Amino acid sequence: MNLRTCLLCTLSSLGLIGCATEPVVSYQLDIDPILQEKCSLCHIPPDGTGYRMTGLSLESYKTLMQGTVYGAVIIPGDSRRSILNKLVEGRAGSLMLMPHNRNKTLTEEEIQAFRLWVNQGALNN
Repeated sequence: MNLRTCLLCTLSSLGLIGCATEPVVSYQLDIDPILQEKCSLCHIPPDGTGYRMTGLSLESYKTLMQGTVYGAVIIPGDSRRSILNKLVEGRAGSLMLMPHNRNKTLTEEEIQAFRLWVNQGALNN
């Protein structure tokens, strides 16, 4: 094998390694079921406590993306700055950890799903 062939094989192999990606997270299949099971009780209008206090409705993707009376809770592509991620990860302080109902605490896998979904653009997929 000549040098050019070896170099081409090496670059091709590195390209394939770079193709190993994280799983695509779906709003419909992954995120919305978590929201409905663990968050919607407080964030459904008109009587949900979380809805009354913040205006955040989890009725649909559209209302989630509209955010609260204080502004957006999701910055597509940036889970570090998204309020939703800060709240479910506990980065906003223990008093602000969501959900407040400790019987419905999110698992590490669910938190990771939110992180990946937001970083992947928070699509309605």
